[in-house]
Amino acid sequence: MSSNMWIRQIHRWLSLAFTLAVIANIVALTMQVQATWIGLLAFVPLIPLLATGLYLFALPYLGRRSEARS
Repeated sequence: MSSNMWIRQIHRWLSLAFTLAVIANIVALTMQVQATWIGLLAFVPLIPLLATGLYLFALPYLGRRSEARS
């Protein structure tokens, strides 16, 4: 598998982890649990999710630049 496919897979799994963290946060809020770490739990996958998402967003534009040089 190419590196782009690995990044896509990582991005997909991070989005799943982020979704589960948000659901856990909503459940904790409905149960009125006062745990700050549950609220911050969503930031753990969010930061690498942002990085991989920006890379995947820029990938077509980077490909065009290398094709133009050829």
